[in-house]
Amino acid sequence: MAIDAQLSVLEPKIRQASRALQSERVRYVVGVLALAAAYYGTAKLAQSLRYTASVSAVWPPAGVGIAALYLWGLRWWPGVLIAESIVNAELLGGGLPLGSLIGQQLGNMAEVVGGAVFLTVLVGRRVRLDRAQQVGGVFIALALATAISATVGTVSMLAGGVIDLSQVATFWRTWWLGDFAGSLIVVPLALAWAADPRAAWRRLATSEGALLIIAVVVLSFLAVTNDHPVTYMVFPALIWAAFRFGPAGATLAVAIAAGVAIGVTAHDVGPFFKQAIDDRTLSTQIYIAVAALTTLCLSAVVRERELSARALVEAKRREGDLADEERQRIARDLHDSVSQALFSTLLQTRTAQKALAQSGASPSASVARALNAIGELTKTAQSEMRALIFELGRDPVESGLVAALNKHAWGLGSRDGPAVHIDGPEKRLALTSRAETQLYRISREAIANVLKHAGAKNAWVRIAAERDRVVVEIRDDGRGFDTSAPRPGHFGLESMRSRADEIDAVIGITSTPESGTLVRIVAPVGRANGN
Repeated sequence: MAIDAQLSVLEPKIRQASRALQSERVRYVVGVLALAAAYYGTAKLAQSLRYTASVSAVWPPAGVGIAALYLWGLRWWPGVLIAESIVNAELLGGGLPLGSLIGQQLGNMAEVVGGAVFLTVLVGRRVRLDRAQQVGGVFIALALATAISATVGTVSMLAGGVIDLSQVATFWRTWWLGDFAGSLIVVPLALAWAADPRAAWRRLATSEGALLIIAVVVLSFLAVTNDHPVTYMVFPALIWAAFRFGPAGATLAVAIAAGVAIGVTAHDVGPFFKQAIDDRTLSTQIYIAVAALTTLCLSAVVRERELSARALVEAKRREGDLADEERQRIARDLHDSVSQALFSTLLQTRTAQKALAQSGASPSASVARALNAIGELTKTAQSEMRALIFELGRDPVESGLVAALNKHAWGLGSRDGPAVHIDGPEKRLALTSRAETQLYRISREAIANVLKHAGAKNAWVRIAAERDRVVVEIRDDGRGFDTSAPRPGHFGLESMRSRADEIDAVIGITSTPESGTLVRIVAPVGRANGN
């Protein structure tokens, strides 16, 4: 009976595990087939854009395979094998020797698997192309991986009599640059967009993003269809993408420029087409490689500077928080040590005075004066110490956000600069001290920016408590600024955004030149107070 009971308990768990295993197998099969379809589709696309019956300028399937195995794991290699087998089976009917095709397939498989392994070793598992070191590691990994395929493929074709010894160098170079250029288009694009596709899309789904894509398409088309030496006129648009849209925009711009160049040349148009077939292929490959290397390196350097600036802002903010904590610690230590010692000194002095008075002896005038002086000095020091402890340990928003900002604005009243007007409810806001402190510091930072940069006559701070949120608005009538323009060296806005993130608040900055600036912070009450 006990065994039957145990079996009845285990049976549902066994069925559940079996269903989970079956579901995992189904997902794996679907994933393998999806990778095979993607690899085969890009292979057919590359073949449709051949410069001749046998020469493709780039081979993007190599990049598809490397990116897939790097991002999702080496266990997906059967998808590449299936697609490679189909592609080579089609080539078998074209007269290529079976041994050469087998060698080519082995080389391509080694390229894809090796590329994923090289990427993991050189740049780690999580690469966002936001560091110059990462970009360099990706280039080296792709160069090594594609060299494997080019070498194995060249040897296979030489052994099968497809090429002779005099063609080896040119054949290897064309093969390697084709795979390398194809990988430079696909792999960085996949890595940049896989990291955070929603953020990448939001960054490009703007009027400026649309204008960038149009500019890349138009300039790329003009660059490769014009007989004049303007081949690299697309580079300003690529630089624009690198500066303003980061790795996601840079990789997309490179892919568009490469696609236009290949498509135009494959249709017998442009300056590349007018060259001999070997030079035509080489020119296209170098054009793509130079565009990718330049754009991605520039994007990484710009992104690296942005990250460094944010890290500096975060460090300065945390330094301020640590300073507050240290002040409070000093206040506690002073209270527990020096303040208590002063109290004891005063107590002992009073005791000595009483003892002398009760003994009936006549103390000298100098001793009496000394004791009185010690008592008064100790009392004064104790009073000053209490004031210092209070100042060091006090919470800036102990009386509430509105009261703290009113006090801050009153302190600014004696200085030259704009008048600061505070408007808010008298009752305490439904926020924790931490949330109020961060809103207070954001507001102080915004007011400081008005004082330093706005050239305003007035600044208004409005605090409103709504049903489920608190809204703080800081507005001025100053000169304003272009919020879309980069502001190197100005870390105040980054500090404000960082503090807002800590309390799940949303901060928006609206400004136009000569029309003032509005900083609006919306803090959700429930999340901001820790509920």
